[in-house]
Amino acid sequence: MKELLEKLGNAAAVLGVALCLVAGLARVAGLFYLAGFELMSLFLGGMGFMLGACLAKLHVLGMARS
Repeated sequence: MKELLEKLGNAAAVLGVALCLVAGLARVAGLFYLAGFELMSLFLGGMGFMLGACLAKLHVLGMARS
């Protein structure tokens, strides 16, 4: 279970950073929409993935203490 949470946390973190990076670069380029999605929605989705990754990592750390 611990290894699965670590892998899910890592995958969510990478996906979140990638989404935020794509949304940020597209917004700097002057776009408001990308592939039919508003860039702010993509950015918030990336932030959500990163939050989920942080919670998964925190849970793994809590499991190590018990």
